[in-house]
Amino acid sequence: MKVEQQQVVIIGAGPSGSVAAALLKQQGIDALILEKAVFPRFSIGESLLPACMRVMTKAGLVQAVDRAGFQFKNGAAFNRNGKRTAFDFTDKFTLGPGTTYQVQRATFDKLLADETADMGVEIRYQHWLTDIRFEADRAVLSVSCEGGKDYQIAAGFVLDASGFGRVLPRLLELEQPSSLPERKAIFTHIRDSINAAVQPEYDRDKILISVHPKNHDVWYWLIPFSNGTSSLGVVGEPDFFDAYTGDNLEMLKAITFEEPGLAKLLAAAEFPNPAGELGGYSVNVNSLWGERFALLGNAGEFLDPVFSSGVTIAMESADLAVSALVRQLNGQIVDWQQEYAVPLMRGVDTFRAYVEGWYSGILQDVIFFEHPDPGIKQKVCSILAGYAWDSENPYVAQPQRRLKTLAEICRQSA
Repeated sequence: MKVEQQQVVIIGAGPSGSVAAALLKQQGIDALILEKAVFPRFSIGESLLPACMRVMTKAGLVQAVDRAGFQFKNGAAFNRNGKRTAFDFTDKFTLGPGTTYQVQRATFDKLLADETADMGVEIRYQHWLTDIRFEADRAVLSVSCEGGKDYQIAAGFVLDASGFGRVLPRLLELEQPSSLPERKAIFTHIRDSINAAVQPEYDRDKILISVHPKNHDVWYWLIPFSNGTSSLGVVGEPDFFDAYTGDNLEMLKAITFEEPGLAKLLAAAEFPNPAGELGGYSVNVNSLWGERFALLGNAGEFLDPVFSSGVTIAMESADLAVSALVRQLNGQIVDWQQEYAVPLMRGVDTFRAYVEGWYSGILQDVIFFEHPDPGIKQKVCSILAGYAWDSENPYVAQPQRRLKTLAEICRQSA
């Protein structure tokens, strides 16, 4: 079998794959993308964070995103038992973009992939990796494709941007349990029929995160799109859903209308689509890199959808990995642990502290505190806006300790 030669192969054409390929192209390095699906294809993770805009700007992709007509987003709104609060992402501690978009991922991911292809990057749709072996100076990939013959590629380096597909972690047995409990999400797209004149308290420029009235570790997302539809989802531990009957859509509707704010807001909503389900999504790996590979975004670790960190981590990981890879391809010695894994995990661990704090209740105590200190709120807001790698922010440098202390102050002052 003839073996094809490639300098870099990227597995997956989602946000991290497209960003990585575009950044490599800027440096004169060609990367081949293998994508199992056909775009457009559905995906959740539809509410971007402003920190994504920095990476997309660097990759030369932001102009196309700005022109696409996606729903403008400037923050996050929260609702728990009728108590409402919001974070304006433009009022934050860290410098950088303060606004972004809510996006239908089918459209968004295809847009990024198409822009990357227009730069000269080759994307092979319906091609997928079946095996990989590492030799002294190359990685040899076995590839299958729809309606064609299997073939092999010899690559100098492989970036796994396969997201929930987690191709290399499964082939190389890198997966290990997450520190987070197992949770499940049920979700769909609705025609929300929200009338701004009748419901002026609703801000379409923000994602709405609502807390279940009785189970405060169960929460809902409502992500509005520019065409009058919204993504609606509910997240809880699997046994929470055991009390409900029917299919996923019937369960989603029943749980949604238990929350009075959502019941009022979505009283006229239509539910024309089936509901999807994603469970056991919090995963980890024992290494983010190897001799000739690195894992990007969700292929390495996915935490939880509560703060929309998935796409941000994906793009940040692509930026960090490409920076290290370019140096390596230019003949420099790269310490992938210290130059990629460690800095990437600083931000991931910050997000992890906030995810754990949300479910334990301490972050909810901070978010719903009625009299926050403006400076402290700006620092917390920076993390919620995706700037989880800003070491100048004390709430990034020591996320768990600072958050716990802040929650105690809020509780004592309530």
